[in-house]
Amino acid sequence: MPIHSEKLISTLRSLLLILLWFSLPLSAQERFQAAQFDWLGKQVFHNECRSKPACLTSWNIGEDFPSLGIGHFIWYRTGQQEIFEETFPQLLLFLRERQVKLPSWLQNSADPDNPWPNRATFNAVQQSKQMRELRTFLLATSSLQAEFIVSRFAQIQDEIVSSFKPTDRDKAQQIIQGLATEQPPFGQYALIDYLHFKGAGLNPEEQYRGMGWGLKQVVVEMLDKEISLNQFVDAGIKVLDRRISNAPIERSEARWREGWHNRLTSYLPPTN
Repeated sequence: MPIHSEKLISTLRSLLLILLWFSLPLSAQERFQAAQFDWLGKQVFHNECRSKPACLTSWNIGEDFPSLGIGHFIWYRTGQQEIFEETFPQLLLFLRERQVKLPSWLQNSADPDNPWPNRATFNAVQQSKQMRELRTFLLATSSLQAEFIVSRFAQIQDEIVSSFKPTDRDKAQQIIQGLATEQPPFGQYALIDYLHFKGAGLNPEEQYRGMGWGLKQVVVEMLDKEISLNQFVDAGIKVLDRRISNAPIERSEARWREGWHNRLTSYLPPTN
């Protein structure tokens, strides 16, 4: 099959999947209505911050970077390299494209770097005018941040499927498509939030002992399982528990186990 035909089929497949997900018109704004973005934003904000505005500007113990916004988007210093994907500059670019006016100190560069050299410096200025302005800005743009998270999934879903060996690609796509239509909007929320939470699982640098923890790894765990939200949550818990077991001792990742499990169980609809 010609390469251009394969790309066309892939593009059409992505478009069909998105349409099946949302059953709404094509534009991003209409595809996920404002109320749905608001709902998703509140879910992510609760998951990451327990809905506390002060948590919008955080720097976790044991990490060498701040985590900002409702989704705790990572922001690196100039020249800094880590195994985790940096997402805060991507968010700022998305907001620029949506004609959102950024705080003045973020407007001077098309790709600004984290200006704080360490956690102590960052925490020392938490009540500064600049930091208060940043939290106000991040709280006001929560729905757009949710839209950014959705857009990242739309861009990367085909890459996840294509990364499987040919014999598993159809099943991987069936799993993603099946979950996307499972108990709306919880299936969409589960896929979108997990991708944002722990990544796609495609970066070979994001591994401990040769094993990743992203969405791809969760789908791998479901290849021989029925397609359901319960199975997705169980697979996600297995993947994250494995990450904790494989993590370097100095990262003390077991401290996050309960919160990670709680986040995954939030993907299940209320039973009452």
